[in-house]
Amino acid sequence: MDESITKEISIEGVSSRDLFGTHGAYLERMAALSPRVKIVARGDTVKVLGSKADVEAFERKMRGLLDYYSKYGHISTEVVEQSFAPGLGEHGVDAPAENREVIVYGNNGLAIRARTPNQQRLVKTYSRCDLTFAVGPAGSGKTYTAIALAVGALKEKQVRRIILTRPAVEAGEKLGFLPGDMKEKLDPYLQPLYDALNDMIPAARLQKYIEEGTVQIAPLAYMRGRTLDNAFVILDEAQNTTLPQIKMFLTRMGRNAKFIVTGDVTQIDLPRRSDSGLMKAMATLEGIEGIGTVRFDRSDIVRHPLVRHIVDAFERRDKLENSLAEGNDEHKKY
Repeated sequence: MDESITKEISIEGVSSRDLFGTHGAYLERMAALSPRVKIVARGDTVKVLGSKADVEAFERKMRGLLDYYSKYGHISTEVVEQSFAPGLGEHGVDAPAENREVIVYGNNGLAIRARTPNQQRLVKTYSRCDLTFAVGPAGSGKTYTAIALAVGALKEKQVRRIILTRPAVEAGEKLGFLPGDMKEKLDPYLQPLYDALNDMIPAARLQKYIEEGTVQIAPLAYMRGRTLDNAFVILDEAQNTTLPQIKMFLTRMGRNAKFIVTGDVTQIDLPRRSDSGLMKAMATLEGIEGIGTVRFDRSDIVRHPLVRHIVDAFERRDKLENSLAEGNDEHKKY
């Protein structure tokens, strides 16, 4: 009979509630599927007692479960049962078929999927292009889908860092009148990016990522002079960049980098709409291999149902005003 041994498995950095389930339900299932060992969970470790062979088999399965959690961000009863099934090899649990359509698992196991045809098109275009333009109306999920792809790439270790940036352009407000230092003045402009990340990465881990520089959120001006290697970089609200600004941004691309540029050309906050460089850049780069474009429309709007009607109403107003302006210009000629 093999001599009994005790092994401690570290689970540091993993939520014990996520790993062991509410009231320890997943831990009980692990124990039931591993009757030849005794399991004691304490703090950031799991202590396993049993024969050397049984303890090593349990450790392999636990490592597989931890790898699954790191990759997909959630655990379920089915995943535990698949992980600890008798005879499981050393490679751990595979993703269930239904999980393969998920871009990333967010907090509390939130499955973030591409919900509309153009969101799905963005996922496919990203997979074959290093630079993707995603343009369309507010609420169509351009930025949210892009950030989900970035978080997924970070979890898969395809990139080492995520960089999110926006031009600090005032939309009717004045930066100078906001309280605080420059970071505090700019944070409100970057808040939508924080909101999306908070859906996908636990708060404590996100804060650690930000402190380490693994996740960086900064205004566009901070990109000047940098070379962005091994990074997933998203430029949001790109309709508020000038042509020199967007050229500066795009030429920051380094090795093993993925860039997604999002924007809505109906919401230009520059003093003159003609100053926007987004559509000019897209037209200039059209047809270059490795650069893709996805155009979202009103059918992709996934916010409150009223948002689609609001977008429609303002588009009708813009068309009417443009028509009247053109009529006035014609009248002045005579």
